[in-house]
Amino acid sequence: MNEILLRRKNKVILGTGTARVANDRYITAIMKNIEELGYTFSREVFDVLRTYSVNELSDFYFELKATLMKMKGANVVYMPMYADFPKGVMDAHFSELYINAMVHYWSYGILYPKKYRKRVNVRLPLFDETKVKVLQRGSEDDVRQIFDNICMSRTSISKTDREDIAYLFETENMKLPDDIPHKENAAYIAAFYLQKKPLANVSELRKYVKTATDVLRLVTAMSDGDVSLAENTRYRSFSRRQRRMIMELLSGCPNIEEDMLRYKERWIRIGERIHPSEFDCSRYTLEYDRAINAFDKLRNNRKIETFAGKVEFDLAYGEYESALAELVKRPGELARRLDQLLRETYKEPVIRSFASVAEKVSTPVLLQVREHFLHRSEHTDVRVFFPKGSLAKCHSERNDLPGIDERYCQEVVRICENALVKIYGQREPMGRVYLSDDYRNYVVPFSQRSASKSLKTIVRGSRLPMASQTNAVRAFIWWTNMDKCDFGSYDDGRVDIDLSAAIFDENWNYMEHVSYTNLKSEKYKACHSGDIVNGGPVDGDGVSEFLDVDVDSVVRYGARYVVYQVYSYTGQTYADMPHAMFGWMERADVNSGEIYEPKTVEQKMDLSANSTACIPVIFDCVKREFIWCDMNLSLTGVHTHIGGNNVESNISGITAVCYSMVNMQKPNLYDLITLNVRARGEFTSDREEADLVFDVEQWTETYTNETESGKQKTVKRRADEQEIERDDKSQDRKVITPYDTELFMREYL
Repeated sequence: MNEILLRRKNKVILGTGTARVANDRYITAIMKNIEELGYTFSREVFDVLRTYSVNELSDFYFELKATLMKMKGANVVYMPMYADFPKGVMDAHFSELYINAMVHYWSYGILYPKKYRKRVNVRLPLFDETKVKVLQRGSEDDVRQIFDNICMSRTSISKTDREDIAYLFETENMKLPDDIPHKENAAYIAAFYLQKKPLANVSELRKYVKTATDVLRLVTAMSDGDVSLAENTRYRSFSRRQRRMIMELLSGCPNIEEDMLRYKERWIRIGERIHPSEFDCSRYTLEYDRAINAFDKLRNNRKIETFAGKVEFDLAYGEYESALAELVKRPGELARRLDQLLRETYKEPVIRSFASVAEKVSTPVLLQVREHFLHRSEHTDVRVFFPKGSLAKCHSERNDLPGIDERYCQEVVRICENALVKIYGQREPMGRVYLSDDYRNYVVPFSQRSASKSLKTIVRGSRLPMASQTNAVRAFIWWTNMDKCDFGSYDDGRVDIDLSAAIFDENWNYMEHVSYTNLKSEKYKACHSGDIVNGGPVDGDGVSEFLDVDVDSVVRYGARYVVYQVYSYTGQTYADMPHAMFGWMERADVNSGEIYEPKTVEQKMDLSANSTACIPVIFDCVKREFIWCDMNLSLTGVHTHIGGNNVESNISGITAVCYSMVNMQKPNLYDLITLNVRARGEFTSDREEADLVFDVEQWTETYTNETESGKQKTVKRRADEQEIERDDKSQDRKVITPYDTELFMREYL
């Protein structure tokens, strides 16, 4: 539970110890050690630890340190090809780097340049000033709230979310809520509920499974497939009890023929697994008659009337009133078709129809419709989509949609906002609310199904500032080989992944790249630590690559964006690799401190997607902010057989995907909270008097003016210890950061 709390809330559960005398010296030593990882204790945690004996403190410390190291990626050994990176690479002649690389390749990654494997010069101590995170005291109630928030999310949850609730359900015996709003989440939860309670009856599942598509998602989850239904699933064989359960659930759903027709081929394959004809006898006919008939119609291609078919027919023949009459019966479908209807039909009736049912549309859909029409009249070159599925891939196409009069767009925005305010007004009052303007940089978590496990939970498309003292970004990857390889790569178990960075100007014209084919750029002060092609034993230390980019030099020479990428050169997907991670540090001085300094790690993510290429992050060096991507690249049509799976083979794809990411419009957390406050609270500009604080930091930050070389500048500092202590005691439970994703998905969406 502490691992979940630390990762999500920066909290730890602490009981009262048995010590008679406080061991302040030991606690101070613990604080000093975890400060190297970028953490410290709140006053409350310190006071509780004063009741711990030496043995209790020792147990707590080793457990805490192991968890924090894993979160930061500090639990592994980082050994790049050149141990004196970056100086050794920048000072070396091209011919020397080339010969070293070729010897390494010819030996299949066994031989390294000995001259650089042992560090000759002692590195200077770390000069960077880093902000530490304050660990607060948590409780089992906090864990229960996390569990409930994830289960009752109004949008899809990530693999990490699913693992956390599965652990808490199985290990801590937490009770599942009766209401699970999102269909995909309900399918996952119902599936692992069945794993723990295989004799559960249909009535226990009926609250989670209400339509034929819900049954399809449940069967898919039981087969470890993609419950978003974006990808095909190989369905498993089911026991007779499970087959009866599926037939009974299906027969109790409304409109099963229409729903099953939408996924006809999948249902036919499921029919081959559950054998519905076996239930076509007097014993089951009355109970399963509807499901048996539906399967029969699908197999024999008998006609099934559908809602979508009728709407499309009416629209095709100009029967707009009839089409609208049907669509108002399904408000969500009407909302999704608004743009099409306003382009093709009479606008006034469409607006009136939408206004009459807007409050019945789900809040995530209303927020997205609002955002779409808020920017509908703006001229953009491309339209950006993230297709539904477990793999995060961005799709863009030329924006050739006909225009819609601005007044109709504004009316749709107004209807959406009024409906949202009315819906949110039915929830618990918020009281006085302080809302940081920084919330505008964070995207609303509409879909987390493809999000990777990371140090900070950041929603794709969010923009976060670099630390003020950052001069260079140092990205890193770490990985090992596999036990064996059955996936068609040319070496048995050898894994070679490559870290690369492509540099673009503000118009997305390619400027240069840094990768294993170009280890350094003099102009942009960018440097790669050397290409390693063998990850080593699966249970060994692993290997690592680093890549530095100087932020100011990028801007100085006319570029703007730095796009970090990771490629699997040997062809295994990240999902197949036992160990692979990516992260980056923000460094003030790249030549001070160790190559890997955990306290400077800004973000770390596990590479686990079913893909061989990914773009974790884009750095905007002009605005000095990073844009979180966590995206996978499709290599279809890319000539990887010529130059390999690398940045050079995919430069056009990178450009299109990143342009789309940087220019997409998504609802932000500031607007979401503003709508909630309009409905059930009031704003205050005083953080101290607020009942709820929505801010990037748990504590207040102060600003001081300093003089440097005769110039006045404003410096942002962390508040002093007294202010942190005051926040710790009075604001701990009411400060909500943008990283409390599961809370937004349940309470504010």
